[in-house]
Amino acid sequence: MLTVHKMRFSIFLLLWGWILSTECRTHRQGKEIHEVYKKGSRPQRQRREAHGEGHKQGSPILKRSPDITKSPLTKSEQLLRIDDHDFSMRPGFGGPAIPVGVDVQVESLDSISEVDMDFTMTLYLRHYWKDERLSFPSTNNQSMTFDGRLVKKIWVPDMFFVHSKRSFIHDTTTDNVMLRVQPDGKVLYSLRVTVTAMCNMDFSRFPLDTQTCSLEIESYAYTEDDLMLYWKNGNDSLKTDERISLSQFLIQEFHTTTKLAFYSSTGWYNRLYINFTLRRHIFFFLLQTYFPATLMVMLSWVSFWIDRRAVPARVPLGITTVLTMSTIITGVNASMPRVSYIKAVDIYLWVSFVFVFLSVLEYAAVNYLTTVQERKERKLRDKPACACSLPQPRPMMVDGSYNDGDVNELGHFMSEDGDKQDRMMVQLALGSERGSARRKNQRYVSMRIDTHAIDKYSRIIFPGAYILFNLIYWSIFS
Repeated sequence: MLTVHKMRFSIFLLLWGWILSTECRTHRQGKEIHEVYKKGSRPQRQRREAHGEGHKQGSPILKRSPDITKSPLTKSEQLLRIDDHDFSMRPGFGGPAIPVGVDVQVESLDSISEVDMDFTMTLYLRHYWKDERLSFPSTNNQSMTFDGRLVKKIWVPDMFFVHSKRSFIHDTTTDNVMLRVQPDGKVLYSLRVTVTAMCNMDFSRFPLDTQTCSLEIESYAYTEDDLMLYWKNGNDSLKTDERISLSQFLIQEFHTTTKLAFYSSTGWYNRLYINFTLRRHIFFFLLQTYFPATLMVMLSWVSFWIDRRAVPARVPLGITTVLTMSTIITGVNASMPRVSYIKAVDIYLWVSFVFVFLSVLEYAAVNYLTTVQERKERKLRDKPACACSLPQPRPMMVDGSYNDGDVNELGHFMSEDGDKQDRMMVQLALGSERGSARRKNQRYVSMRIDTHAIDKYSRIIFPGAYILFNLIYWSIFS
Protein backbone atom coordinates (compact mmCIF):
# COMPACT_ATOMS: atom_id res chain seq x y z
CA MET A 1 0.00 0.00 0.00
CA LEU A 2 2.82 2.35 0.91
CA THR A 3 4.69 1.51 -2.26
CA VAL A 4 1.66 2.43 -4.37
CA HIS A 5 1.49 5.90 -2.83
CA LYS A 6 5.20 6.44 -3.43
CA MET A 7 4.82 5.51 -7.05
CA ARG A 8 1.97 7.98 -7.53
CA PHE A 9 3.92 10.78 -5.87
CA SER A 10 6.95 10.17 -8.07
CA ILE A 11 4.79 10.25 -11.21
CA PHE A 12 3.24 13.57 -10.14
CA LEU A 13 6.72 15.09 -9.61
CA LEU A 14 7.83 13.97 -13.05
CA LEU A 15 4.78 15.53 -14.74
CA TRP A 16 5.20 18.82 -12.85
CA GLY A 17 8.86 19.08 -13.87
CA TRP A 18 8.04 18.44 -17.52
CA ILE A 19 5.37 21.19 -17.54
CA LEU A 20 7.73 23.77 -15.98
CA SER A 21 10.49 23.03 -18.47
CA THR A 22 8.08 23.38 -21.42
CA GLU A 23 6.80 26.78 -20.25
CA CYS A 24 10.33 28.12 -19.72
CA ARG A 25 11.37 27.08 -23.21
CA THR A 26 8.28 28.68 -24.80
CA HIS A 27 8.82 31.96 -22.93
CA ARG A 28 12.48 32.09 -24.01
CA GLN A 29 11.62 31.51 -27.68
CA GLY A 30 8.89 34.22 -27.65
CA LYS A 31 11.26 36.72 -26.12
CA GLU A 32 13.88 36.04 -28.79
CA ILE A 33 11.31 36.45 -31.58
CA HIS A 34 10.12 39.76 -30.12
CA GLU A 35 13.69 41.07 -29.96
CA VAL A 36 14.32 40.04 -33.55
CA TYR A 37 11.12 41.76 -34.74
CA LYS A 38 11.90 44.85 -32.70
CA LYS A 39 15.42 45.24 -33.99
CA GLY A 40 15.05 43.81 -37.46
CA SER A 41 17.71 43.80 -40.06
CA ARG A 42 19.21 47.11 -41.08
CA PRO A 43 18.40 46.80 -44.84
CA GLN A 44 14.77 45.89 -44.19
CA ARG A 45 14.33 48.76 -41.72
CA GLN A 46 15.91 51.18 -44.19
CA ARG A 47 13.55 49.95 -46.93
CA ARG A 48 10.56 50.42 -44.64
CA GLU A 49 11.65 53.94 -43.73
CA ALA A 50 12.31 54.84 -47.36
CA HIS A 51 8.92 53.45 -48.35
CA GLY A 52 7.20 55.42 -45.61
CA GLU A 53 8.89 58.71 -46.57
CA GLY A 54 7.98 58.21 -50.19
CA HIS A 55 4.39 57.56 -49.27
CA LYS A 56 4.22 60.72 -47.22
CA GLN A 57 5.73 62.80 -50.02
CA GLY A 58 3.46 61.31 -52.67
CA SER A 59 0.19 61.65 -50.70
CA PRO A 60 -0.11 65.13 -49.20
CA ILE A 61 -3.77 64.40 -48.39
CA LEU A 62 -2.64 62.17 -45.55
CA LYS A 63 -0.75 65.03 -43.94
CA ARG A 64 -2.65 66.20 -40.91
CA SER A 65 -2.13 69.16 -38.67
CA PRO A 66 -1.87 68.43 -34.99
CA ASP A 67 -5.21 67.96 -33.28
CA ILE A 68 -5.43 71.03 -31.05
CA THR A 69 -8.56 69.73 -29.32
CA LYS A 70 -6.41 67.26 -27.33
CA SER A 71 -4.55 69.99 -25.54
CA PRO A 72 -6.36 71.64 -22.65
CA LEU A 73 -4.50 74.88 -23.37
CA THR A 74 -6.09 75.32 -26.83
CA LYS A 75 -9.79 75.03 -26.05
CA SER A 76 -11.91 77.45 -28.04
CA GLU A 77 -13.11 79.27 -24.97
CA GLN A 78 -9.53 79.73 -23.77
CA LEU A 79 -8.26 80.62 -27.21
CA LEU A 80 -10.95 83.32 -27.65
CA ARG A 81 -10.59 84.39 -23.99
CA ILE A 82 -14.33 84.23 -23.44
CA ASP A 83 -13.97 84.12 -19.67
CA ASP A 84 -11.83 87.27 -19.67
CA HIS A 85 -14.59 89.55 -21.02
CA ASP A 86 -18.19 90.45 -20.30
CA PHE A 87 -20.06 89.57 -23.48
CA SER A 88 -23.37 90.80 -22.16
CA MET A 89 -22.34 94.25 -23.48
CA ARG A 90 -21.77 95.15 -27.11
CA PRO A 91 -18.24 95.60 -28.53
CA GLY A 92 -16.83 99.02 -27.80
CA PHE A 93 -19.43 99.76 -25.15
CA GLY A 94 -19.58 103.47 -24.39
CA GLY A 95 -17.96 104.43 -27.70
CA PRO A 96 -19.36 105.03 -31.17
CA ALA A 97 -22.00 102.77 -32.70
CA ILE A 98 -20.77 99.40 -33.87
CA PRO A 99 -21.43 98.81 -37.58
CA VAL A 100 -23.18 95.54 -38.38
CA GLY A 101 -23.44 94.57 -42.03
CA VAL A 102 -26.20 92.28 -43.23
CA ASP A 103 -26.75 90.23 -46.35
CA VAL A 104 -29.60 87.85 -47.15
CA GLN A 105 -30.04 84.92 -49.49
CA VAL A 106 -33.70 84.08 -50.11
CA GLU A 107 -34.07 80.33 -50.36
CA SER A 108 -37.81 80.15 -51.06
CA LEU A 109 -40.97 82.20 -51.03
CA ASP A 110 -43.30 79.58 -49.67
CA SER A 111 -46.79 81.07 -49.82
CA ILE A 112 -48.85 84.23 -50.25
CA SER A 113 -52.17 84.34 -48.40
CA GLU A 114 -54.79 86.90 -49.49
CA VAL A 115 -57.17 85.93 -46.70
CA ASP A 116 -54.60 86.44 -43.91
CA MET A 117 -52.68 89.13 -45.80
CA ASP A 118 -49.26 87.64 -45.11
CA PHE A 119 -46.39 85.78 -46.77
CA THR A 120 -43.96 83.06 -45.69
CA MET A 121 -40.27 83.20 -46.64
CA THR A 122 -37.25 81.01 -45.89
CA LEU A 123 -33.88 82.78 -45.98
CA TYR A 124 -30.24 82.72 -44.88
CA LEU A 125 -29.58 85.75 -42.65
CA ARG A 126 -25.91 86.70 -42.23
CA HIS A 127 -24.39 89.34 -39.93
CA TYR A 128 -20.90 90.84 -40.14
CA TRP A 129 -19.20 92.82 -37.38
CA LYS A 130 -15.86 93.11 -35.57
CA ASP A 131 -15.36 92.21 -31.93
CA GLU A 132 -11.74 92.66 -30.82
CA ARG A 133 -12.46 90.68 -27.69
CA LEU A 134 -12.60 87.54 -29.88
CA SER A 135 -9.24 88.09 -31.60
CA PHE A 136 -6.71 85.30 -31.21
CA PRO A 137 -3.09 84.65 -32.29
CA SER A 138 -2.67 82.72 -35.53
CA THR A 139 0.36 81.96 -37.67
CA ASN A 140 -1.56 81.10 -40.85
CA ASN A 141 -4.38 83.69 -40.54
CA GLN A 142 -7.06 81.01 -40.77
CA SER A 143 -10.53 81.53 -39.35
CA MET A 144 -12.23 79.30 -36.83
CA THR A 145 -15.77 78.00 -37.36
CA PHE A 146 -18.17 77.06 -34.59
CA ASP A 147 -21.76 75.93 -34.31
CA GLY A 148 -24.60 77.28 -32.23
CA ARG A 149 -23.20 76.17 -28.88
CA LEU A 150 -20.66 78.99 -28.78
CA VAL A 151 -23.21 81.60 -29.91
CA LYS A 152 -24.87 81.50 -26.51
CA LYS A 153 -21.63 82.59 -24.79
CA ILE A 154 -20.69 85.64 -26.85
CA TRP A 155 -22.38 88.85 -27.99
CA VAL A 156 -24.43 88.69 -31.22
CA PRO A 157 -26.79 91.33 -32.72
CA ASP A 158 -30.35 91.07 -31.40
CA MET A 159 -32.17 91.17 -34.73
CA PHE A 160 -35.89 90.61 -35.11
CA PHE A 161 -38.44 90.78 -37.94
CA VAL A 162 -40.85 93.69 -37.70
CA HIS A 163 -44.54 92.83 -38.27
CA SER A 164 -43.75 89.12 -38.19
CA LYS A 165 -46.48 86.69 -37.12
CA ARG A 166 -44.40 83.53 -36.79
CA SER A 167 -40.70 82.75 -37.20
CA PHE A 168 -38.30 79.99 -36.22
CA ILE A 169 -34.71 78.85 -36.74
CA HIS A 170 -34.41 75.46 -38.38
CA ASP A 171 -33.08 72.76 -36.08
CA THR A 172 -32.78 69.66 -38.26
CA THR A 173 -30.55 67.83 -37.65
CA THR A 174 -29.03 70.46 -35.36
CA ASP A 175 -29.59 74.19 -35.03
CA ASN A 176 -28.84 75.76 -38.42
CA VAL A 177 -26.47 78.33 -36.93
CA MET A 178 -22.88 79.05 -37.93
CA LEU A 179 -20.26 81.30 -36.32
CA ARG A 180 -16.95 82.09 -38.02
CA VAL A 181 -14.24 84.15 -36.27
CA GLN A 182 -11.19 85.68 -37.95
CA PRO A 183 -7.90 86.16 -36.01
CA ASP A 184 -8.43 89.94 -35.99
CA GLY A 185 -11.87 89.56 -34.39
CA LYS A 186 -14.11 89.84 -37.47
CA VAL A 187 -17.21 87.70 -37.01
CA LEU A 188 -19.64 86.10 -39.45
CA TYR A 189 -22.90 84.96 -37.87
CA SER A 190 -25.27 83.05 -40.17
CA LEU A 191 -28.60 81.34 -39.49
CA ARG A 192 -31.41 79.79 -41.52
CA VAL A 193 -34.82 81.24 -40.70
CA THR A 194 -38.42 80.81 -41.85
CA VAL A 195 -40.61 83.82 -41.15
CA THR A 196 -44.27 84.65 -41.76
CA ALA A 197 -44.77 88.41 -41.94
CA MET A 198 -47.64 90.76 -42.61
CA CYS A 199 -48.18 92.27 -46.05
CA ASN A 200 -50.67 95.09 -46.57
CA MET A 201 -52.42 94.21 -49.82
CA ASP A 202 -54.72 96.35 -51.96
CA PHE A 203 -57.41 94.32 -53.76
CA SER A 204 -59.14 97.17 -55.57
CA ARG A 205 -57.81 95.80 -58.89
CA PHE A 206 -58.07 92.10 -58.01
CA PRO A 207 -57.36 89.82 -59.89
CA LEU A 208 -55.55 92.24 -62.18
CA ASP A 209 -53.49 93.55 -59.27
CA THR A 210 -49.80 93.92 -58.41
CA GLN A 211 -48.75 93.55 -54.76
CA THR A 212 -45.63 94.90 -53.05
CA CYS A 213 -44.55 93.25 -49.80
CA SER A 214 -41.53 93.82 -47.57
CA LEU A 215 -39.65 91.95 -44.85
CA GLU A 216 -38.26 94.37 -42.25
CA ILE A 217 -35.18 93.66 -40.08
CA GLU A 218 -34.31 95.73 -37.03
CA SER A 219 -32.40 95.60 -33.74
CA TYR A 220 -34.67 95.23 -30.76
CA ALA A 221 -32.56 96.82 -28.01
CA TYR A 222 -29.85 98.93 -29.61
CA THR A 223 -30.68 102.30 -31.12
CA GLU A 224 -28.70 103.95 -33.89
CA ASP A 225 -26.35 105.37 -31.22
CA ASP A 226 -25.21 101.85 -30.29
CA LEU A 227 -25.67 99.79 -33.45
CA MET A 228 -25.48 100.97 -37.06
CA LEU A 229 -27.31 98.43 -39.22
CA TYR A 230 -26.63 98.55 -42.97
CA TRP A 231 -26.65 96.37 -46.08
CA LYS A 232 -23.15 95.03 -46.51
CA ASN A 233 -22.98 95.31 -50.31
CA GLY A 234 -25.87 97.62 -51.09
CA ASN A 235 -28.52 96.13 -53.36
CA ASP A 236 -26.17 93.22 -54.13
CA SER A 237 -26.56 92.10 -50.52
CA LEU A 238 -29.83 90.39 -51.50
CA LYS A 239 -29.51 87.13 -53.41
CA THR A 240 -32.41 84.98 -54.59
CA ASP A 241 -32.72 81.46 -55.87
CA GLU A 242 -33.55 81.37 -59.58
CA ARG A 243 -35.93 78.47 -59.01
CA ILE A 244 -38.30 80.50 -56.82
CA SER A 245 -41.81 80.44 -58.31
CA LEU A 246 -45.38 80.82 -57.12
CA SER A 247 -48.58 79.37 -58.49
CA GLN A 248 -50.57 82.61 -58.64
CA PHE A 249 -47.85 85.26 -58.80
CA LEU A 250 -44.94 86.28 -60.97
CA ILE A 251 -42.01 87.70 -58.99
CA GLN A 252 -41.05 90.86 -60.81
CA GLU A 253 -38.39 92.43 -58.59
CA PHE A 254 -36.36 92.07 -55.38
CA HIS A 255 -34.58 95.10 -53.94
CA THR A 256 -33.33 96.51 -50.63
CA THR A 257 -33.84 99.80 -48.82
CA THR A 258 -32.76 101.31 -45.50
CA LYS A 259 -34.78 103.67 -43.31
CA LEU A 260 -34.95 104.97 -39.77
CA ALA A 261 -37.80 103.92 -37.49
CA PHE A 262 -38.82 106.07 -34.55
CA TYR A 263 -40.43 104.88 -31.33
CA SER A 264 -41.60 107.55 -28.92
CA SER A 265 -40.43 105.60 -25.88
CA THR A 266 -37.02 104.34 -27.00
CA GLY A 267 -35.73 106.41 -29.93
CA TRP A 268 -34.49 105.91 -33.48
CA TYR A 269 -33.51 102.54 -34.94
CA ASN A 270 -31.96 101.45 -38.22
CA ARG A 271 -34.35 99.28 -40.21
CA LEU A 272 -33.54 97.18 -43.28
CA TYR A 273 -36.20 96.35 -45.89
CA ILE A 274 -36.37 93.42 -48.30
CA ASN A 275 -38.93 94.56 -50.89
CA PHE A 276 -40.38 92.34 -53.59
CA THR A 277 -43.08 92.97 -56.18
CA LEU A 278 -45.59 90.32 -57.23
CA ARG A 279 -47.88 90.38 -60.27
CA ARG A 280 -50.82 88.00 -60.25
CA HIS A 281 -51.35 85.50 -63.05
CA ILE A 282 -54.71 86.27 -64.73
CA PHE A 283 -55.18 83.05 -66.72
CA PHE A 284 -56.50 81.07 -63.74
CA PHE A 285 -59.20 83.65 -63.07
CA LEU A 286 -60.08 83.86 -66.75
CA LEU A 287 -60.90 80.16 -66.72
CA GLN A 288 -62.58 80.05 -63.32
CA THR A 289 -64.44 83.37 -63.18
CA TYR A 290 -64.56 85.54 -66.28
CA PHE A 291 -65.34 82.92 -68.93
CA PRO A 292 -68.16 81.24 -66.92
CA ALA A 293 -69.74 84.63 -66.16
CA THR A 294 -69.58 85.65 -69.83
CA LEU A 295 -71.09 82.34 -70.93
CA MET A 296 -73.97 82.74 -68.47
CA VAL A 297 -74.74 86.19 -69.86
CA MET A 298 -74.69 84.87 -73.42
CA LEU A 299 -76.90 81.95 -72.39
CA SER A 300 -79.49 84.37 -71.03
CA TRP A 301 -79.75 85.93 -74.50
CA VAL A 302 -81.03 82.65 -75.97
CA SER A 303 -84.47 83.40 -74.52
CA PHE A 304 -84.84 86.31 -76.98
CA TRP A 305 -85.09 83.79 -79.82
CA ILE A 306 -87.61 81.54 -78.06
CA ASP A 307 -91.30 82.09 -78.74
CA ARG A 308 -92.93 84.35 -76.16
CA ARG A 309 -95.70 81.83 -75.59
CA ALA A 310 -93.16 79.12 -74.55
CA VAL A 311 -93.27 79.97 -70.86
CA PRO A 312 -91.84 76.60 -69.63
CA ALA A 313 -88.76 77.17 -71.82
CA ARG A 314 -87.95 80.81 -71.13
CA VAL A 315 -88.62 81.01 -67.39
CA PRO A 316 -86.33 78.11 -66.29
CA LEU A 317 -83.59 79.40 -68.59
CA GLY A 318 -83.64 82.81 -66.92
CA ILE A 319 -83.78 81.42 -63.39
CA THR A 320 -80.90 79.00 -64.08
CA THR A 321 -78.59 81.74 -65.33
CA VAL A 322 -79.41 83.96 -62.34
CA LEU A 323 -78.66 81.17 -59.84
CA THR A 324 -75.42 80.27 -61.62
CA MET A 325 -74.21 83.86 -61.48
CA SER A 326 -75.03 83.98 -57.76
CA THR A 327 -72.95 80.81 -57.23
CA ILE A 328 -69.97 82.28 -59.10
CA ILE A 329 -70.08 85.49 -57.04
CA THR A 330 -70.31 83.53 -53.78
CA GLY A 331 -67.38 81.28 -54.72
CA VAL A 332 -65.10 84.19 -55.57
CA ASN A 333 -65.88 86.10 -52.37
CA ALA A 334 -65.41 82.99 -50.20
CA SER A 335 -61.68 82.87 -51.04
CA MET A 336 -61.11 86.59 -50.47
CA PRO A 337 -60.87 88.72 -47.33
CA ARG A 338 -63.95 90.72 -46.38
CA VAL A 339 -62.73 94.10 -47.52
CA SER A 340 -64.96 97.15 -47.39
CA TYR A 341 -64.28 98.35 -50.94
CA ILE A 342 -65.26 97.09 -54.37
CA LYS A 343 -62.82 94.88 -56.26
CA ALA A 344 -62.42 94.76 -60.02
CA VAL A 345 -63.81 91.25 -60.19
CA ASP A 346 -66.88 92.40 -58.24
CA ILE A 347 -67.63 95.02 -60.87
CA TYR A 348 -67.46 92.47 -63.67
CA LEU A 349 -69.53 89.83 -61.89
CA TRP A 350 -72.24 92.19 -60.67
CA VAL A 351 -72.62 93.87 -64.06
CA SER A 352 -72.93 90.40 -65.60
CA PHE A 353 -75.51 89.54 -62.98
CA VAL A 354 -77.49 92.66 -63.88
CA PHE A 355 -77.48 91.68 -67.57
CA VAL A 356 -78.80 88.23 -66.71
CA PHE A 357 -81.44 89.66 -64.41
CA LEU A 358 -82.54 92.18 -67.06
CA SER A 359 -83.07 89.36 -69.54
CA VAL A 360 -85.48 87.79 -67.06
CA LEU A 361 -87.28 91.10 -66.58
CA GLU A 362 -87.46 91.52 -70.35
CA TYR A 363 -89.42 88.31 -70.73
CA ALA A 364 -91.63 89.26 -67.78
CA ALA A 365 -92.51 92.52 -69.58
CA VAL A 366 -93.13 90.73 -72.88
CA ASN A 367 -95.31 88.11 -71.26
CA TYR A 368 -97.34 90.71 -69.36
CA LEU A 369 -98.00 92.90 -72.42
CA THR A 370 -98.91 89.85 -74.47
CA THR A 371 -101.42 88.75 -71.85
CA VAL A 372 -103.02 92.20 -71.69
CA GLN A 373 -103.22 92.32 -75.47
CA GLU A 374 -104.85 88.92 -75.77
CA ARG A 375 -107.37 89.82 -73.09
CA LYS A 376 -108.45 92.97 -74.91
CA GLU A 377 -108.63 91.18 -78.24
CA ARG A 378 -110.81 88.53 -76.68
CA LYS A 379 -113.20 91.18 -75.37
CA LEU A 380 -113.29 92.83 -78.78
CA ARG A 381 -114.20 89.58 -80.48
CA ASP A 382 -117.01 88.93 -77.99
CA LYS A 383 -118.46 92.43 -78.43
CA PRO A 384 -121.38 92.84 -81.03
CA ALA A 385 -120.54 94.43 -84.34
CA CYS A 386 -123.21 97.20 -84.06
CA ALA A 387 -123.68 99.83 -81.36
CA CYS A 388 -125.59 98.69 -78.27
CA SER A 389 -127.69 101.88 -78.14
CA LEU A 390 -129.24 101.12 -81.51
CA PRO A 391 -132.11 98.65 -81.80
CA GLN A 392 -131.17 95.31 -83.30
CA PRO A 393 -132.79 94.33 -86.58
CA ARG A 394 -135.44 91.73 -86.23
CA PRO A 395 -137.32 89.83 -88.94
CA MET A 396 -140.88 90.87 -89.63
CA MET A 397 -143.64 89.62 -91.82
CA VAL A 398 -144.20 91.86 -94.75
CA ASP A 399 -147.60 92.03 -96.41
CA GLY A 400 -148.59 93.60 -99.62
CA SER A 401 -149.26 97.02 -98.12
CA TYR A 402 -145.49 97.73 -97.79
CA ASN A 403 -142.73 97.97 -100.38
CA ASP A 404 -139.17 96.59 -100.01
CA GLY A 405 -137.72 100.05 -100.27
CA ASP A 406 -139.63 101.16 -97.25
CA VAL A 407 -137.47 99.02 -94.93
CA ASN A 408 -134.35 100.86 -93.74
CA GLU A 409 -131.12 99.45 -92.41
CA LEU A 410 -132.37 99.50 -88.82
CA GLY A 411 -135.24 97.18 -89.53
CA HIS A 412 -137.94 99.85 -89.10
CA PHE A 413 -140.73 100.00 -91.59
CA MET A 414 -141.44 103.40 -92.93
CA SER A 415 -143.78 104.78 -95.49
CA GLU A 416 -142.55 106.21 -98.72
CA ASP A 417 -143.45 109.67 -97.58
CA GLY A 418 -141.55 109.38 -94.26
CA ASP A 419 -139.08 111.92 -92.95
CA LYS A 420 -135.88 111.70 -95.06
CA GLN A 421 -133.93 113.85 -92.58
CA ASP A 422 -134.33 111.37 -89.72
CA ARG A 423 -133.20 108.57 -91.99
CA MET A 424 -129.94 110.36 -92.86
CA MET A 425 -129.13 111.02 -89.18
CA VAL A 426 -129.47 107.34 -88.29
CA GLN A 427 -127.15 106.34 -91.14
CA LEU A 428 -124.49 108.86 -90.00
CA ALA A 429 -124.62 107.51 -86.43
CA LEU A 430 -124.13 103.95 -87.66
CA GLY A 431 -121.14 105.00 -89.77
CA SER A 432 -119.46 106.72 -86.83
CA GLU A 433 -119.79 103.58 -84.66
CA ARG A 434 -118.21 101.44 -87.35
CA GLY A 435 -115.32 103.91 -87.71
CA SER A 436 -114.55 103.84 -83.98
CA ALA A 437 -114.50 100.03 -83.97
CA ARG A 438 -112.11 100.03 -86.91
CA ARG A 439 -109.74 102.46 -85.09
CA LYS A 440 -109.72 100.22 -81.99
CA ASN A 441 -108.78 97.21 -84.11
CA GLN A 442 -105.89 99.15 -85.66
CA ARG A 443 -104.63 100.15 -82.16
CA TYR A 444 -104.66 96.51 -81.02
CA VAL A 445 -102.75 95.49 -84.12
CA SER A 446 -100.13 98.13 -83.44
CA MET A 447 -99.82 96.90 -79.79
CA ARG A 448 -99.16 93.38 -81.03
CA ILE A 449 -96.40 94.62 -83.29
CA ASP A 450 -94.72 96.52 -80.39
CA THR A 451 -94.74 93.38 -78.21
CA HIS A 452 -92.86 91.41 -80.83
CA ALA A 453 -90.46 94.29 -81.32
CA ILE A 454 -89.24 94.09 -77.69
CA ASP A 455 -87.56 90.74 -78.35
CA LYS A 456 -86.18 91.98 -81.68
CA TYR A 457 -84.62 95.06 -80.11
CA SER A 458 -83.25 93.04 -77.16
CA ARG A 459 -81.34 90.78 -79.54
CA ILE A 460 -79.27 93.81 -80.55
CA ILE A 461 -79.25 96.02 -77.47
CA PHE A 462 -78.14 93.41 -74.90
CA PRO A 463 -75.09 92.03 -76.79
CA GLY A 464 -74.05 95.51 -77.90
CA ALA A 465 -74.20 96.93 -74.38
CA TYR A 466 -72.27 93.97 -72.93
CA ILE A 467 -69.53 94.24 -75.54
CA LEU A 468 -69.20 97.95 -74.80
CA PHE A 469 -68.92 97.19 -71.09
CA ASN A 470 -66.13 94.66 -71.72
CA LEU A 471 -64.19 97.12 -73.82
CA ILE A 472 -64.35 99.77 -71.10
CA TYR A 473 -63.57 97.27 -68.31
CA TRP A 474 -60.49 95.70 -69.87
CA SER A 475 -59.12 99.03 -71.05
CA ILE A 476 -59.25 100.38 -67.48
CA PHE A 477 -58.03 97.40 -65.44
CA SER A 478 -55.67 95.56 -67.78
